[in-house]
Amino acid sequence: MLSVLSKRKLETQTAPASAGLWRLAMRRLRADKIAMASLIVVLFYLIVLILSLTGVIASDWNKEVAVSYAPPTFIGADKTTEALKSTAAVDEELPENPVDPLKDVIHQLKAEIKQEKSSGSAIDYYGVVDPLADDMKAIDQQLGGHLLDQQSELKSTLIFGADKWGQDVLKKTIKGAETSIIVGLISALLAVTLGTLLGAISGYFGGWVDDILNWFYNIFTSIPYLLLVLAIAAVLQQKGILSIVLILGLTGWTGVYRLIRAEYMKHTAREYVLAAKAIGVGHFRRMFIHIFPNVSHIALVQMSILVVSFIKSEVILSFLGFGVPVGVVSWGSMLNEAQSELLLGKWWQLVAASVAMAVLVTAFSMFTDALRDALDPKLK
Repeated sequence: MLSVLSKRKLETQTAPASAGLWRLAMRRLRADKIAMASLIVVLFYLIVLILSLTGVIASDWNKEVAVSYAPPTFIGADKTTEALKSTAAVDEELPENPVDPLKDVIHQLKAEIKQEKSSGSAIDYYGVVDPLADDMKAIDQQLGGHLLDQQSELKSTLIFGADKWGQDVLKKTIKGAETSIIVGLISALLAVTLGTLLGAISGYFGGWVDDILNWFYNIFTSIPYLLLVLAIAAVLQQKGILSIVLILGLTGWTGVYRLIRAEYMKHTAREYVLAAKAIGVGHFRRMFIHIFPNVSHIALVQMSILVVSFIKSEVILSFLGFGVPVGVVSWGSMLNEAQSELLLGKWWQLVAASVAMAVLVTAFSMFTDALRDALDPKLK
């Protein structure tokens, strides 16, 4: 009998410890090739976001670097633009008329204008100096040379073309990704934090606390989500990233609340929580030290889902004019500008913003599905 007990004890001691939920999830994710490919795409967007935030790339996105509606490089330069350039060059190189009595005066004026252009000073046209030249130059210096760039020649083509103002569409797309991703991440973090906190309180305490929070939940869910977002945006009448984050974060917590509440109601009656209560552990420790680690995977999956949803919501708000203000670019504002450009046959800004958003949303959605399956303990 003693030998049997000692043998069982030895087997218990030598048996390997079972892998935790997070370790099993990492194994499942590594085995899923689609999930890893999606993760690589998402990480690429995050790297671009960091480089854009630090000013390494796309810091001069609002600088005029090309002619208006410059086409992509693979299409080639617009023939009309090239013809106008050649005509202007011919006009500048016209020979002087030898019988013109004012040829000496014209020659002197051209020489003075050329000298003033090369020195960067205000040009004197027939004795009249531009009164705003010095002020414009000071503003240009404050903006880092983005307002005026008279020394550089405007390009006729760019990699992904230019918009109406001659701004690089590729840099606008990168800067728009920065705005949309930041809004999606911060709004999702706010919504998940609020939903988790309210769901934990409601599911743990129950009773009248649960009734009051459920009443608020029913109010928010009784109104269609998109209609609620547009109504709040129209009432606030304040454009900006902070306003969008607050609108999305304070209206998107309901789904997280429902799931976390259900999990807390289930875990509150389990043995490990009752044992913690029996030894005198307080409510806060039981809620967030004992129970929350066992439901944290649900909050993580919900945050991944909300990031995708909020990126699309920001695009819709900016497209309808309730999003980012003038001077800030996002994918939604690019799509808004592309409406009028399509009438002129200029499609490259629409394609750039649409493709960038579609790739990120698709990759993030596929990774979220894989993460949800990997964190599901019922799946083997």
